[in-house]
Amino acid sequence: MDMLIFQLEKSNEKPLYEQLYNGIKNAIIQKKIEVGAKLPSKRKLAEFLNISQTTIEIAYSQLLAEGYITSVPRVGYFVEEIDELPYVEKTKIDITIPKQETKHYRYDFHPGKVDEDSFPFAIWRKYVKDLFDPSSKQLLQIGEPQGEIELRKEIANYLFQSRGIHCEPDQIIIGSGTEHLLPMILRLFQDDSILALENPGYSAIPRIHLKNKAIPISVDEEGLVVDELEKTNANIVYVTPSHQFPTGAVLSATRRTQLLKWASKASNRYIIEDDYDSEFRYIGKPIPALHGLDQNQKVIYMSTFTKSLMPSLRVAYMVLPPDLLMKYKKLFSYYSATVPRFVQHLLANFMRDGHFSKHLNRMRKIYRKKHDKLKHTLATYYPDVKITGDQAGMHVLISVPINKSVEELKEIAEDHGISITPVTNYLLKPIDYKQPTFLLGFGGIPLNDMEDAINELMQCWGIPKVNTDY
Repeated sequence: MDMLIFQLEKSNEKPLYEQLYNGIKNAIIQKKIEVGAKLPSKRKLAEFLNISQTTIEIAYSQLLAEGYITSVPRVGYFVEEIDELPYVEKTKIDITIPKQETKHYRYDFHPGKVDEDSFPFAIWRKYVKDLFDPSSKQLLQIGEPQGEIELRKEIANYLFQSRGIHCEPDQIIIGSGTEHLLPMILRLFQDDSILALENPGYSAIPRIHLKNKAIPISVDEEGLVVDELEKTNANIVYVTPSHQFPTGAVLSATRRTQLLKWASKASNRYIIEDDYDSEFRYIGKPIPALHGLDQNQKVIYMSTFTKSLMPSLRVAYMVLPPDLLMKYKKLFSYYSATVPRFVQHLLANFMRDGHFSKHLNRMRKIYRKKHDKLKHTLATYYPDVKITGDQAGMHVLISVPINKSVEELKEIAEDHGISITPVTNYLLKPIDYKQPTFLLGFGGIPLNDMEDAINELMQCWGIPKVNTDY
């Protein structure tokens, strides 16, 4: 018993079994108990240490589980030989994590910003409170791989009402953003498939499409130049037809027909339509979705709630043609939905009760006022600044008559507390712009600050304000 004399403190925070386990383990490691030595029976050790046999049994069980001792039925417990780990001299590793400075701007013209003050927090909070309740306990389990059927039904209904898209909820797949869904789409095609992209275009796409180099296709005032696409060997094309990003061009009716005809000429040709901000249009009638015009099941429709609700929601969706849906189910049946079930039901309930439609109607009016204020300020006081892409969305393109590079102008703006994005950030291949061209996002600028924000941007660049007081 001498070898198992340990100082067990009943007043210690650690349970007695843990103290005993640690004592025996350390004795074995330090060779104070020889290999092969038999440990006392649980009854004898319990009497010797004046503790319960249950305590001894728990300690022995843990040692047994970790391989410090072995058990021989009807004989007892014996100390096992423990392989010694090689001694490694500890060296202090100095891991320096660089601090990422978050820049704070007085005015941020980023095209991805939304109006924070107009979000319906009170209504959203009510739905959160109602959902996070024991009555929703089933949502703790894993849901459907394609997303919750409740949300897919609401999206299907919304697409029919607002975009003229006829689809079944089963065709809809929900994911945590375009960046998540696009690689899934590309996996539905052969490895030798070739993707064509708008130039300029959405900057994340080239980074997502890693297998082959994407083919850049020019964009003009009528959108994607389909004639140029037809001269390539691409079989998939990614487009933003309702409001081309970032130029703002709308794909003309002639080009839409031409593009759909291009897709119908080969069985492996498809169009990926990203309808990222179709909810906000300020001039003319709403532009119908390309998917709604498609008679040959050649369009993969995509959209998100990034602009309509908030970027941080991270909910996007795609509508797959029936043949690709079958491939999807075979390839991704083992996947779990990447959007939490609670978030999906929260959004579904919000849409079901009409709050999404009300919010959109309200935001259309707010963004229209901002859009009109921005255009009026530029047209009135800075007529030499050219505005394009102003029919829809939450940004316009401006070209400024200054003999400086976009990098210089961006830096000057930042020095004055203003963030602005050059169109060159979205180029797959160089384009020679006659004047420095920038995206002027107005979603995150308060309406009352719009004129001051534009004035300060122009003044820091040295563009004189036209005097209209005469």
